[in-house]
Amino acid sequence: MIAVDPSHRAQFAIGIDVGGTKCAAGLVLFPEGGVLARRLQPTRPERGGEAVLADVIDMACSLQREAAELGVEPTAIGLGVAELVSVAGEVLSDATIRWRGREVGKALQAATNMPVILDADVRAAARGEAHLGAGRSYGSFLYVTVGTGISASLVIERTPYVGARGLTGTFASSRGLIPSDGIPSDGGGLAAGPALEHFAAGPAVAARFGAARTGFDGTALDVVALAEAGDSLARETLASAGGALGAAIGQLVNVLDPEAVVIGGGLGMVGGVYRDSLEGALREHIWSDLHRDLPLVSAELGNDAGFIGAAFGACRSEDD
Repeated sequence: MIAVDPSHRAQFAIGIDVGGTKCAAGLVLFPEGGVLARRLQPTRPERGGEAVLADVIDMACSLQREAAELGVEPTAIGLGVAELVSVAGEVLSDATIRWRGREVGKALQAATNMPVILDADVRAAARGEAHLGAGRSYGSFLYVTVGTGISASLVIERTPYVGARGLTGTFASSRGLIPSDGIPSDGGGLAAGPALEHFAAGPAVAARFGAARTGFDGTALDVVALAEAGDSLARETLASAGGALGAAIGQLVNVLDPEAVVIGGGLGMVGGVYRDSLEGALREHIWSDLHRDLPLVSAELGNDAGFIGAAFGACRSEDD
């Protein structure tokens, strides 16, 4: 735990990152970005939006109490969610977290008596990397996170691009980007082909490997471990997933011309076959040799990027 100097002029905020697999939260010190306390628990979104919201409120209140024990006072809450979030902070989709149409921010504010700033989780994580992580030395970079799903955010001068409506980030969710090859799409049919994240994200890697390996009931990281041990099927599965994602990122680089690409997320930061295949395909699909060698770097904040970036966004909003 970080010791707090009472004479230090600092800001404190609570950041919460609600993903498809886990909820991570922390009490964050700014401008340093130090984390004074953390919380981590499974999201279990299948229980419904109200149950997830109740967990988030409990996490925030728990961190608020711990802040009081430390003698500090957070002034705002930043909340990142794995859904589309409008410029005004409204949750606009319910692919995983059933918060569409719910006044999530108001409920959390009522429970904590603190202002709440909502954002898409990928933009929150990108903001964290821009100010305190791997993107801080670049004027522009493309942040890509690979975990339960796959999302991306363009960052310019440390600010994630929000778009006209806040609907940025879902570049891997559309169907038909890759051949079906018998892989079901999210609708259960094969005609349109799968979405990229249903081929290359963590659960998809585990499902594809399990479909070919009788008795396997593990995660993508288990597939990575098998690949490192020399399992040829695991290596093939990871290579195809990384290659497909790398090709898609290459097309984004062709359109956006960022200074660098920063990769985050649980699977994104894993090395080995997945990362090697991703990088090879990325560079192969960048059209111009003028930026084919752009830096490809791992996120530095790791699994903390989402809640640190959310907290930073809340602090910035308080300053405005």
